[in-house]
Amino acid sequence: MTPKERMSIPPQAMPEQDAKVRAHNMNEVALGYTPEMAKCEASRCLQCAAKPCVQGCPVAIDIPGFLAKAAEGDFSGALAIIRKTSLLPAVCGRVCPQEKQCQKFCTMGKLLKDTDKSVAIGRIERFVADWARANGAKSEAMAVKPTGKRVAVIGSGPASITCAADCARAGHEVTMFEAFHKAGGVLVYGIPEFRLPKAIVQEEIDGLKSLGVKLELNYVVGRTRKLRDLIDKDGFDAVFVGTGAGLPKFMDIEGENLVGVFSANEYLTRANLMKAYDEAGHDTPFWHGKRVAVLGGGNVAMDASRMALRLGAEKVYLVYRRSEAEMPARKEEVHHAKEEGVEFLMLQNAKRVIGDDQGRVVALECLKYELGEPDASGRRSPVAIPGSEFSLDVDTVIVAVGNASNPLIPATTDGLEVNKRGNIVVDPATNMTSIPGVFAGGDIVLGAATVILAMGEGRNAAAGINAYLSTR
Repeated sequence: MTPKERMSIPPQAMPEQDAKVRAHNMNEVALGYTPEMAKCEASRCLQCAAKPCVQGCPVAIDIPGFLAKAAEGDFSGALAIIRKTSLLPAVCGRVCPQEKQCQKFCTMGKLLKDTDKSVAIGRIERFVADWARANGAKSEAMAVKPTGKRVAVIGSGPASITCAADCARAGHEVTMFEAFHKAGGVLVYGIPEFRLPKAIVQEEIDGLKSLGVKLELNYVVGRTRKLRDLIDKDGFDAVFVGTGAGLPKFMDIEGENLVGVFSANEYLTRANLMKAYDEAGHDTPFWHGKRVAVLGGGNVAMDASRMALRLGAEKVYLVYRRSEAEMPARKEEVHHAKEEGVEFLMLQNAKRVIGDDQGRVVALECLKYELGEPDASGRRSPVAIPGSEFSLDVDTVIVAVGNASNPLIPATTDGLEVNKRGNIVVDPATNMTSIPGVFAGGDIVLGAATVILAMGEGRNAAAGINAYLSTR
């Protein structure tokens, strides 16, 4: 096809559950492309020689290459190309912010002057991975020569999964240590079932096991065992720390200690990892609020507000101190939340949480804002409007204003350098920390970031580990 013919192909919309139906179930919202839709959308790719989309991908997937295969209907070939650099296509195709990464640089979107009309790279990636799973297509096992070296991987999120796989493929004996009773990190405790089915995450974990990776659950490095002991006493030759950014931030306002105030981390962990939504099958203690206020404007805030609806909330407010244009959440998640009935209160923020004589939340006092000059991030700074206080009648407040790096390992490991935010400091070329043989990556280094960025960190760290062990 000529470029003109490709540009005439209309973008393929993703089929979805009806909003009124899905707001009350945990089934996946987006239903995925059909083979015909995937081929049609992939055919929109202009196959640019410069491959500008690849520069937006943290793991540098050959995007035009896999799109060309998909356009031909060779979905197995498309997956093989993706798998060369990405271990989690079914995950990334669902949760990565493609509109801010690969699709942002798509030539089609630039020519049509609308990023929403870029080639839907993520949706095709998802389809290819789902097709392979449905049709039993699996990547060929790689024969590797054992090196005799042992690598400990702490955490089991996307950075750790990627690092563990790359180290196992290099022939090292890899053991992964996970603090929770299920592996997957933020993929299982943070992202809801309706965005990322947990069966998909489990398949990726099973894939690690097929590579020979050993998994130790309910094992808290820093408590069960110190990090240095893994090398000094247990005989590991290298360690990767991928413990994420799971320390919730609060707003330090009056009333945050009342019954009915939760961090989004705790709220989502109970709902996702501990399956509070399945009351018949799981006896998970959970606070079923009827009128819920969620504070924040990122993807976690969207997840928490949409989860509240599915757990029986009659009213959910999303309170954010900037305008919608400044929200860091994905446009798709904002759209879905609105469709499902979340009420967005823009340019407003919590001032204090109000409780009754039993210490339970009964209201949230808020303040209205206006936008001033841009701050260091480039977003316009919110400025409070004096005397604009008002109250929301709520029984639950969920705080989703960000997370800090997990402090346990830095606090229990002498000589491990961290920055002022508590993130582990690494050599960007190798991801080695201040301790020889100890590497780190993902949110524990970057702060809260995306799945694909964490994967890129895990891949870089694995290369650093492999180079380090080759000299020992």
